[in-house]
Amino acid sequence: MTKLTLSSLLLLPLIFIVFASSPLTIASEAASRGNSKPIPRFLGKFAQPNRGRPFQYETRYFEQRLDHFSFADLPKFRQRYLISTQHWTGPDQMGPIFLYCGNEGDIEWFAANTGFVWEIAPRFGAMVLFPEHRYYGESMPYGSRDKAYANAASLSYLTAEQALADFAVLVTDLKRNLSAEGCPVVLFGGSYGGMLAAWMRLKYPHIAIGALASSAPVLQFEDIVPPETFYDIVSNSFKRESISCFDSIKKSWNILISEGEKNDGLMQLTKSFHLCRELKRIEDLSDWLESAYSYLAMVNYPYPSEFLMPLPGHPIKEVCRKMDSCPEGTSILERIFEGVSVYYNYTGAVECFQLDDDPHGMDGWNWQACTEMVMPMSSRRESSMFPTYDYNYSSYQEECWTGFSVKPRPTWITTEFGGHDFKTTLKIFGSNIIFSNGLLDPWSGGSVLQNISETVVALVTEEGAHHIDLRSSTAEDPDWLVKQRASQVTLIKGWIEDYHQQRNSIFSI
Repeated sequence: MTKLTLSSLLLLPLIFIVFASSPLTIASEAASRGNSKPIPRFLGKFAQPNRGRPFQYETRYFEQRLDHFSFADLPKFRQRYLISTQHWTGPDQMGPIFLYCGNEGDIEWFAANTGFVWEIAPRFGAMVLFPEHRYYGESMPYGSRDKAYANAASLSYLTAEQALADFAVLVTDLKRNLSAEGCPVVLFGGSYGGMLAAWMRLKYPHIAIGALASSAPVLQFEDIVPPETFYDIVSNSFKRESISCFDSIKKSWNILISEGEKNDGLMQLTKSFHLCRELKRIEDLSDWLESAYSYLAMVNYPYPSEFLMPLPGHPIKEVCRKMDSCPEGTSILERIFEGVSVYYNYTGAVECFQLDDDPHGMDGWNWQACTEMVMPMSSRRESSMFPTYDYNYSSYQEECWTGFSVKPRPTWITTEFGGHDFKTTLKIFGSNIIFSNGLLDPWSGGSVLQNISETVVALVTEEGAHHIDLRSSTAEDPDWLVKQRASQVTLIKGWIEDYHQQRNSIFSI
């Protein structure tokens, strides 16, 4: 018997998201679903070691300080990084260094799924560098994951600020050792990595000359964007394909609750959804469905992909087609199962589904979400196909204390990196940043979608999904995607040319 578990999906080469034990409360339309609900995460959970290497690189390690911002005598740790000098023109020609800001997962996975950087490196004569984010993959402080994740004290050095300092120290040391101090550094990143790229350009302008921040929700904090934005975009992606599909999903939550309250309701749902184990809580099934819809919106690519798992092109269209083409008399829950099977079982090889991928297990992103990466989420009755709920910070804080004995700092990110009045701030202090977004991506609502200045630009595509521009090119790429990547190359080329011109003018004086 073939079983599909979310943990088994970690072996597939993909992106990053999962649902943490969320500090949000729900006001359900039919009944309470408990004190909290999962919130969407980036796709880093899927970032696991690759079985093969689509690109050639060396794996190296760099000894990093545990705390860059104190002089305490703390143990150092080995940070893994991937490096390729295959096409680098070297320090004599001041060949550029393309640095991808590692996300919340195994760095080899991100390297395998960021083909754009590898593809453009030869034309620029660039070195390619993929440093791993601390506390992920093999870059574990204290020598092991168990020790690094032991408690709040050992996890306290897992912050975006420390990660950026890691990148800065690593590339500075590397350039010094290669006598490449004059080589310009260009940053790349997608999703959380895109946020890091944008923030690093702002924090370390003397180290990096520019940044491509793809699908980077740098504004998804406090009240900068409405908390319902994410789920509204997911919902609109389904509604634009089929109103009946949208309506069926919207109605299904109350039906699930009603069925689950029957004497043998959970057993019947176990059979209806082909679950491997008997369903114990209706919330587990609801969360499983919600995660599928959010994933589908993120990877709603125009061509077939195996980014998260095997999916057809325009997967939401296929989900709705399956639901709407059911024979007359098919129940809503039967339609839901047909639709969600496109995501979880498009190949048809799975015989039963496993729901118990522990959402309460400690992982790095849960910690980050409970400390500084606090992104408010809610769902509105009027516009969302998801159960209605409001963001509740008190509940969020309680669950973070229960899980980690830590209290969130919801305003720290905007204090450290900005966000409020971002247009004025970026216009005055920012330069050479590309914010690329596809409007089908639910994270696009928390990003920069308008040009700020001549050098802080937004490249927005109506049909794009989660950092599709960073993926490898294919013969099936639509014209708009080809043009978007060409625009990115032109801008990066301009940054490098400007850098050389300014440097030459200074040294010629």
